Amino acid sequence: MTVDGNGARWWPRRVCVLSVHTSPLEQPGTGDAGGMNVYVVQTATRMAERGVQVEIFTRATSSEHPPVVELAPGVLVRHIAAGPFEGLGKDDLPSQLCAFTAGVLRTEARHEPGHYDAVHSHYWLSGQVGWLARDRWGVPLVHSAHTLARVKNAALADGDAPEPMVRVIGEDQVVAEADRLIGNTDEESRQLVELYGADPRRTVTIPPGVDLTTFRPGDRAAARAALDLAPDAVVLAFVGRIQPLKAPDVLLHAAAEMLAVDPGLRSRLVVLVVGGPSGSGMAAPTALQALAVSLGISDVVRFLPPRSGAGLAAVYRAADVVAVPSHNESFGLVALEAQACGTPVVAARVGGLPVAVAEGRSGLLVPGHGAGQWADALAAVALDPALRERLGAGAVAHAQDFSWDRTATALLDTYAGAAEEFAHRQGFSIPQTRVEAGMIRP
Repeated sequence: MTVDGNGARWWPRRVCVLSVHTSPLEQPGTGDAGGMNVYVVQTATRMAERGVQVEIFTRATSSEHPPVVELAPGVLVRHIAAGPFEGLGKDDLPSQLCAFTAGVLRTEARHEPGHYDAVHSHYWLSGQVGWLARDRWGVPLVHSAHTLARVKNAALADGDAPEPMVRVIGEDQVVAEADRLIGNTDEESRQLVELYGADPRRTVTIPPGVDLTTFRPGDRAAARAALDLAPDAVVLAFVGRIQPLKAPDVLLHAAAEMLAVDPGLRSRLVVLVVGGPSGSGMAAPTALQALAVSLGISDVVRFLPPRSGAGLAAVYRAADVVAVPSHNESFGLVALEAQACGTPVVAARVGGLPVAVAEGRSGLLVPGHGAGQWADALAAVALDPALRERLGAGAVAHAQDFSWDRTATALLDTYAGAAEEFAHRQGFSIPQTRVEAGMIRP
């Protein structure tokens, strides 16, 4: 934390945020848009509410995108032309990092020196750009990985392709160069240190938050009516990108197992799958629908397009339980959003999900991905009103421990601490330079 002579904090006045491969303007739940998009939007808007100007750089994917879009007061999204607008997948983007970096540096060059006080990169592609911008601008680089290649490759879903070596090497480089590394949980911070050799002194754990205004308990009957669900339906929900990593197939296999155990449940069971194809799931965009047919449960499965805000909150409120069966999650924002709405969660015991879900208090954690164990866990919650009510109350209480305001404050303090350390290495003092130039005193 950077302090003045009176012990007060100083925050940066303007932050450059890099999100190369996915725009904060995109709808989470399809393509490459997911929890990271939510993270970038929520933290940027919360920082702007504190008077910090945030400029988010992302790759333009359409000729119709204007160069600059105001996301919220104090938050700008800058579209940088780098490669063809369409037809590039995430694995193709390393070849466009030079063009993207040039666009970012040109934008900064139009301003007076010292325009940005910190750079925050999201995902390894952005970290590569941030590393060069940091050296050019003389400001600290803070990096959030969101997912890690070595961790993903150690827990691959069946049929999923491993992350390429170019990403592993790129992550190694970013970890070595960043002034601060942000882990969503202590487990992710440990992985950065043990798997990537990160300096523990530069590695900070800052949990994501949840929008407690949008995601809160509400009228369950109204939510079900809006989705055309019967009042007495047994509703299981999956929300997220449809790809092997997120494992929506586990929920379908579990639902089939539940019906095999109790055929009478078929008249009441509804499985909601909310999201769109993403990642390796793009190669077979209708595979999940085909799986439902092959399992003989297509009559109880409903596929809904991605949604956000009030529409997404209605899905959570309508469900008896939300399933998060991912093979890996750095945190699991869906789990937190569902709990904030008062809906218990059954999640895989992987990554950050044991932090996002308080086992036995807000939901249940499953140690594997077998259909039988998932069917047992889902049935235990969905078919027991007393347990569901107890876990629902605990879910709301657990979600209250997380907020985007708290996350934004911790990030700003991290930027300030990194700036102070960076300035010290360069031989100057933050209060005598950046503060006089306009850094914000909370």
